[in-house]
Amino acid sequence: MVRFFAFFALATWLVGAAYADAERPVLVELFANQNCPACPKAHRTMQQINAERDDVLILTWTVNYWDYLGDPDPMSLPEAKDRQMSYTDRLSLRAPYTPQSFYDGAKECPGTRKRDIRRNISKRVDLRDANAPYLNWADNALTVMGKSDATLEITLVEYLSGEANTTTMVNPVTRVESLGLWMDDSTPIAIDCEQNCAVLLQEQDNGVVVSAIAIQ
Repeated sequence: MVRFFAFFALATWLVGAAYADAERPVLVELFANQNCPACPKAHRTMQQINAERDDVLILTWTVNYWDYLGDPDPMSLPEAKDRQMSYTDRLSLRAPYTPQSFYDGAKECPGTRKRDIRRNISKRVDLRDANAPYLNWADNALTVMGKSDATLEITLVEYLSGEANTTTMVNPVTRVESLGLWMDDSTPIAIDCEQNCAVLLQEQDNGVVVSAIAIQ
């Protein structure tokens, strides 16, 4: 009987932990381009990661700096290059590349290395701060919950998913919009989302991601 209750308690804790991880997903961002030879493998890798985990939110950003190698990628966004460059500079990396992946904007690795990808996700999960601000979506309204001494930025990202996504990419980004700065304000934020959207809460100038949430 004791053994049963111990097992039940462990199972309950694991379910609770999994739920908490799903509520605070790790933001995985892949930077790619159709003219990048290694990118198809990275897309397959991200498809696998997306299928096996419920504690991640994957977004694929299409950069435009490889367009000269072939036909311009119709999914490319100038914001993708700017975002990748910001991460590269802040992490003191030599240069951006494809397929490059970032984890909460705090860790990076090639988007084809499953072992490194899984390790980076696990590290970010382990570093989750239960007291950090987080995004909450309820009754068609977005609210930032919690407190922070830092000024954080809120960004709306639209992406393709489900039947609308006819590419091999996981959640390819189609539009980006800054929703401004957050300074301990609990006022609900209006969201204009025409398709699948994600909202990101992160330090200013594409800093470390504090919270991310998908809104369907």
